[in-house]
Amino acid sequence: MSVILETKGLTKRYGDFTAVDNVSITMEEGKIYGLLGRNGAGKTTIMHMITSQLFQTSGSLLVFGEEPYENNHVLSRISFVKESQKYPDSYKVKDVLDVAELFHPNWDREYAYSLIEDFQLPLNRRIKKLSRGMLSAVGIIIGLASRAPLTIFDEPYLGLDAVARNLFYNRLLEDFAEHPRTVVLSTHLIDEVSQMLEHVFLIDQGKIILDEDAEQLRGRAFSIAGRASAVDDFILGRQVLSRDSLGALATATIMGSLGAADRKLASNQGLELTPVSLQQLIIHLTQENKTVQKGAAFK
Repeated sequence: MSVILETKGLTKRYGDFTAVDNVSITMEEGKIYGLLGRNGAGKTTIMHMITSQLFQTSGSLLVFGEEPYENNHVLSRISFVKESQKYPDSYKVKDVLDVAELFHPNWDREYAYSLIEDFQLPLNRRIKKLSRGMLSAVGIIIGLASRAPLTIFDEPYLGLDAVARNLFYNRLLEDFAEHPRTVVLSTHLIDEVSQMLEHVFLIDQGKIILDEDAEQLRGRAFSIAGRASAVDDFILGRQVLSRDSLGALATATIMGSLGAADRKLASNQGLELTPVSLQQLIIHLTQENKTVQKGAAFK
C-alpha cells in the first residue's frame, strides 16, 4: 500500500514545554486509524501540524510524499473535522456546504444532502442557532461528503446522542467500503469505535507509547481475578499493568497472549480470566506510563 503520511522525529515545543516529542509514525492508504490518548497528550497538535495549522519545531512530516506547509496540492486532499470548528454566524447550513464544496475536489453534493436528511439538519437555519449536536453533525457531513484521500475526525461528535453517533459510524463504514481512503479518528469514545479501527497510535505526554495493528491488540490484555496467592503465582514473570487486592482476593491486568496451557492453569487455580477492552487497555497503559515518568523524575 502507498504511504499517505510519514513523520520522523516530529517535535513541537512551546518554550520549555514539549507538546509533541520525537514522534515517528506511518499511515497507509485505505485504512482507518485511531489516534488515541488523554486530553493534552499531543493528539490535536499532531493533527494541526499534519494540516499545516502549526509548523513543527524539528523532525520531518510528509503527507502524500510532500511537505504540507503552504502546499495546496496536499491540503486540498485533506479534510480535517475538529470539535471546535468555527463557522461565520451569518452562514446557514447550506452556505457551509456550498463553501466546503469549493475546497474539496472529490465533494459529493448528492451524498451531502442525503446525510442532511439522515441527521435531520435544517438547511436554512443559521449556524449560530444550531445546537452543539447539530454543529457536530455539520462537521461529520463535511468530513464524509468531502471524500478526501486523508480524512481526519478530531472528537467530531460532541453533543450527539447515541443514535446519532451510531448513524455516523454506519455511514462512515458504508462510504469507506465504496470509497476507500485514509481515515483518522481521534476520540475518547474508544469502545464505540474499537471494532472500526485497523491500527492504533496511542500518545501520552507527547510520545507514542503504542503503535500496533488493532487486530493484534484484541485479546492481548486480560484481567485475572481470584485468590491473591493464585493471582500472584499466575502473573509472575508477566507484564503486569495493574494489581488490586481486597482481603484474600486480588485482581490483576496483564499484557500478553495466553495459550491453552495458560488458560488451563488459570482454571485449575480457580482464576477467572476476562478479556480487557481496548479502552480499558489504553487507560492501563497511560496510567502505567505516568507512573514510569514519575519514577524517572525522582531518579
